[in-house]
Amino acid sequence: MSRPKPLSGFPEYTPEARIIEQFVLDRLRETFELHGFASIETRAVEPLDRLAKQGEIDKEVYTVQRLHGENGPADLGLHFDLTVPFARYVLENAHQLAFPFRRYQIQKVWRGERPQEGRYREFTQADIDIVDAETLAAHHDVELPLVTLAALERLHVDLGLPPVLMRVNNRKLAQGFYLGLEIADPAAVLRHVDKIDKIGPDRVVEQLINEVKITEPQARRCVQLAQIRSADASFVAEVRRLGVEHDQLTEGLELLTDVVTTAARYVPGRLIADLKIARGLDYYTGTVYETELVGFESWGSIASGGRYDSLASDGRISYPGVGLSIGVTRLLAPLLAKGMLRASRPVPTAVLVAVDSEETRATAIEVAEQLRTRGIPAEVAPRAEKYGRQIRYADRRGIPFVWFGGTVGGEVKDIRSGEQVSADPASWMPSSEDLKPKVLSLTPSC
Repeated sequence: MSRPKPLSGFPEYTPEARIIEQFVLDRLRETFELHGFASIETRAVEPLDRLAKQGEIDKEVYTVQRLHGENGPADLGLHFDLTVPFARYVLENAHQLAFPFRRYQIQKVWRGERPQEGRYREFTQADIDIVDAETLAAHHDVELPLVTLAALERLHVDLGLPPVLMRVNNRKLAQGFYLGLEIADPAAVLRHVDKIDKIGPDRVVEQLINEVKITEPQARRCVQLAQIRSADASFVAEVRRLGVEHDQLTEGLELLTDVVTTAARYVPGRLIADLKIARGLDYYTGTVYETELVGFESWGSIASGGRYDSLASDGRISYPGVGLSIGVTRLLAPLLAKGMLRASRPVPTAVLVAVDSEETRATAIEVAEQLRTRGIPAEVAPRAEKYGRQIRYADRRGIPFVWFGGTVGGEVKDIRSGEQVSADPASWMPSSEDLKPKVLSLTPSC
């Protein structure tokens, strides 16, 4: 069989990289659960008509068809994010859920876009959302970024990942500003303003004039608003100096002020108001969030989301919510590819139990079982070879210790230092640094 050709955009990690990914996922789970979020998992597919309702995603969905049986048009697609399936999940299970419902979800998603650094066709997301029936309290717009930043800060402190900066805006602020300028289609303006980092303010002005059909003074005022940013509430005065008035603008300013001032108390330096943040999907209605790695801003947002007041509705009851999604693969894959993260060893095994002969393999298995019952990852040598070969096998695997002998009179050797000591499998314990693999960062700590 010829060597298979790799598929672009579908990352597959080595065992060492998977150790790093599992470290990250474990810490995300722990942080989410610490804040009272319950785990759910949804199916991989959704009806195409449901996927197509949420934003401009017709070019991104992978459709699903059976190879055998009826060959009609595809009516199912792989989910391209976790928000759309979560909305459907809430509608189907509302009678079993206690509201406000707090969920986290860590799963694969699929998008049929062109692969490039930081963008993949198959990747893992970690989402948190709070959803309620009919109305959702505004304070949840403050809570979600605090939880997300707590999770990302833990990755920075515990694992040495680069720190992050979350940029926040409010769609009511932007839409109220546009309405105050008497612009008839605020949503169209938002979609163009969302491109300001990619194409620059002058090109956005041109597009607003030529495509949205607003005047040049209106377009320039929209771009002026988008260029305001601050780490405190001073953005309010800057907006007011632009001389635009509207009730929705005032509401948006108050909501965004609450987010920024609260974050400054609990996660100082990790969140700022940035009034060019718009988020492209149409279902966002209030606060919106985008998050970048400090020093790696060219990689784009690694965590984003916002408030959606009408994503889920059964015709009688609406379920507004607010959510944030961490792009786990988008965060990790470039760091791994550049060698900026590595594991202290590529396997979980801390001890290889050597086998004297096949006749005594049962003794080696007993030693390994005693170590495992005490939480020490152990495996038994695959072959009863000379000890030198068994030590070399452990070295190739990255296993730090080799055990010789049985449950009585055993010895354990640290093959890195050569130190060998008498040991009892009922009491011997490696250091905490050696018990399980650790993530080592080659990035500077900020």
